[in-house]
Amino acid sequence: MAFNDLLKQLGDIGRFQQIQVTLVILPLLLMSSHNTLQNFTAAIPTHHCRPPAHANLSEDGELEAWLPRDRQGRPESCLRFTSPPWGFPVANGTEANSTEATEPCTDGWIYDNSTFPSTIVTEWDLVCSHRALRQLAQSLYMVGVLLGGTIFGCLGDRLGRQKMLILSHLQMAVSGVCAAFAPSFPIYCTFRLLSGMAASGIVLNSVTLNLEWMPIHTRAHVGALAGYVFSLGQFVLAGVAYAVPQWRHLQLLVSVPFFAFFIYSWFFIESARWYASSGRLDLALKALKRVAQINGKQDEGAKLSMEVLQSSLQKELTLGKGQASAIELLRCPTLRHLFLCLSMLWFATSFAYYGLVMDLQGFGVSIYLIQVIFGAVDLPAKLVCFLVINHLGRRPAQLASLLLAGICLLVNGLIPQDQSIVRTSLAVLGKGCLASSFNCIFLYTGELYPTMIRQTGLGMGNTMARVGSIISPLVSMTAELFPSMPLFIYGTVPVVASIVTAFLPETLGYPLPDTMQDMKNRRRGRPQRRQQEQQKQMVPLQASARERNGL
Repeated sequence: MAFNDLLKQLGDIGRFQQIQVTLVILPLLLMSSHNTLQNFTAAIPTHHCRPPAHANLSEDGELEAWLPRDRQGRPESCLRFTSPPWGFPVANGTEANSTEATEPCTDGWIYDNSTFPSTIVTEWDLVCSHRALRQLAQSLYMVGVLLGGTIFGCLGDRLGRQKMLILSHLQMAVSGVCAAFAPSFPIYCTFRLLSGMAASGIVLNSVTLNLEWMPIHTRAHVGALAGYVFSLGQFVLAGVAYAVPQWRHLQLLVSVPFFAFFIYSWFFIESARWYASSGRLDLALKALKRVAQINGKQDEGAKLSMEVLQSSLQKELTLGKGQASAIELLRCPTLRHLFLCLSMLWFATSFAYYGLVMDLQGFGVSIYLIQVIFGAVDLPAKLVCFLVINHLGRRPAQLASLLLAGICLLVNGLIPQDQSIVRTSLAVLGKGCLASSFNCIFLYTGELYPTMIRQTGLGMGNTMARVGSIISPLVSMTAELFPSMPLFIYGTVPVVASIVTAFLPETLGYPLPDTMQDMKNRRRGRPQRRQQEQQKQMVPLQASARERNGL
């Protein structure tokens, strides 16, 4: 695999890699904001029925007289009395009929605006019988992420990583701003779906573009950096949401910066590895010469020519021609094995992750505080994951993160409901493990698939993750049958998925595969290395034997 040698000759981790990796990763700071934005823009404030128009609310206790109480003594959110049972006079001076019959909130709701002055819930009354519409908006966003993973993943392999980044940044900026000015709920959902598609395009193409421009020994570092930037975005979201509680202003604030990302993404250098695998050697040569110039390696760049590139990348050019489609993931036995195993890992990670992070109000503490805690736990969790990835390998890191997350969630389901501190601590620990699993699965997937189908493979993995995030909210509805049922389900899936990692090869220390032949060679790599070491050990023995014979 000569491409890694070319990167080292042209500066290894030079000025180009430092600048482009930084600029490519920067938009990820706001990606976590969009993924969990509805924790704040769709927060449900305390609410109760609005009394009828003829009610005389000037009397003390008149409002409470219209509101029945639940078992905890709190006012019901979705019911009111047809008339006050205490017989307060109404506006026309007559005595109200003293009954305890109830009815839905036909005159709307009164919301407590002290924490959330404006959300899509209060603006479009997404409560009570319309409560499911709130979750529909988030599910449609995840449907968009699913569609984007499939569409932008395939287009990234056919048209290039940079073009898809440019398009995705523009789509995120436009759809996000339009969602902030949406006049109705259906229009808002439409633009959220488009934002989800753009989010997939940004994440997938950012990971791949960085992966293909970095030498072997730095890939884990770049993956860890991207993970930390994503986690830092959770702190940014908590601070911005606290400072800007109006949902339209918050939506606008996290969307406008993508116009700047769109502008500077035009200056990215397309992946030379993708150019070579696509048979466009002239553009690969141009990209490599430009990188050499930026890195101050003009002499090395001047040595490059079409003949040198053809000689160095002969295998990639002969075996990697043509574009692989998503069908190849099922048609080829080796790719099918990878696809099925990785799909389970993506699904389990996303399924359990969004089951936790999209229910911040269920923890019974400040939603801003729990957002900060969820972001803070990522820092040590991802550091430990990085150390395991770099020293023990990708497979142990993936297995441990999923297994520990599942155990935390299963144990959490056994803890009594009144022990909120213990339950919250276990949930936070489980969330940190799932965040580490996400960090690992992006890197692991990119290293397992060959260049000719890497973006498609990442896209299909991301698609399976979105299937998990769409199904996850539906599982939370099982709490009506048994309060701890969602946690048992969220915990079982990662534990089962952790077993799948045993069927995947290790990628620590291996170059990125460019072709199907590279994948097959990697599976036989360990025996080959042992044979080569044995041959090296035999060389001095044979030499000494020849010397003795000569004597």
